[in-house]
Amino acid sequence: MTIDEKYMHRCLSLAKPGAGYVAPNPLVGAVLVHHGNIIGEGYHKKFGEAHAEVNCIHSVKPEDKNLISQSVLYVSLEPCSHFGKTPPCTDLIIKNKIPKVVIACRDPFHDVNGKGIEQLTAAGVEVETGVLEKESKDLNKRFFTCNKYQRPYIILKWAQSSDKKMAPLNPPPVGGGTFENSKNSRLFISNENTNRLVHKWRSEEAAILVGTNTALQDDPELTTRLWPGPSPTRLILDLNLRLPNHLKVFNKKQRTIIFNYRKNEIIENLQYFRLNQEETIVKQIINALYKLKIQSVLVEGGSRLLQSFIDEGIWDEARIINNEQLIINNGLAAPSFPQLKKEKEMTILNDKIYFYRNTQL
Repeated sequence: MTIDEKYMHRCLSLAKPGAGYVAPNPLVGAVLVHHGNIIGEGYHKKFGEAHAEVNCIHSVKPEDKNLISQSVLYVSLEPCSHFGKTPPCTDLIIKNKIPKVVIACRDPFHDVNGKGIEQLTAAGVEVETGVLEKESKDLNKRFFTCNKYQRPYIILKWAQSSDKKMAPLNPPPVGGGTFENSKNSRLFISNENTNRLVHKWRSEEAAILVGTNTALQDDPELTTRLWPGPSPTRLILDLNLRLPNHLKVFNKKQRTIIFNYRKNEIIENLQYFRLNQEETIVKQIINALYKLKIQSVLVEGGSRLLQSFIDEGIWDEARIINNEQLIINNGLAAPSFPQLKKEKEMTILNDKIYFYRNTQL
């Protein structure tokens, strides 16, 4: 590992706690180094607030302020050069006479993309790029996907039994046994540990999507009750508006968007978004979310909705919780897709989680 990679790893590590808080901005970390000593570091903490470079420079102790103009600034993404919610970071770098900036990768956002580097270079700042570029892109896969494909980053998630069923069709007989003879009975496939992990996943995404049957049968709240992070915007596919108002998704505790064929209407933090019956549902949803600046979506069900994303080829990750101890037999089949290479596996007690990737940045 080179010295530059060492400090860039620190930048990437600093950036991670911003997940769930900074979207639609990217996750960014910054470190200021003077002759091998870190004198300042920071990250982008919340959308609309100071960027990583600003927090880094402002973190320098008063007695070390004179060292800023003799230091190297490491940052995991190209500094911005335009006025957005905050002033340009390039102006602050130039003002503090920082002589060298090491950048992991360019910012794909059209208002930045190369312009920050150009502005720094024009001011006489030495700029080096490409240090841990792949790692930086992976950290900001949501941001890069949104800018490259003009759509949110799509994560598919479901739990299945060892025989690849998501739910029983029939209730179990009295006293236990296999699930063979009932309709629409609720079965908890995952355990407490994986449930908590799923709530952590929810906190990292901008939105969560379920279909009509999932909302009706499970009555989920779709929040992060089991994890101390922000709850995502709730997205409900209810084409004919047949869901009753007493369901938890209508409790107005969280912003909720209902995709339907009937109306456009906003009632407090409930938004009804009308779709066109003549167009593909999945593409309409992702186009709407892109316009609404929703950068990532966790699709949690049901089976038909998940399969529709797979069939359209519009997904980036699949996270499948597989209970290897459970056999359902006559049950609702889990989604299926062409065999792709598993990126990694994770085992939590009796549940094994498979991770798949579909697109590469």
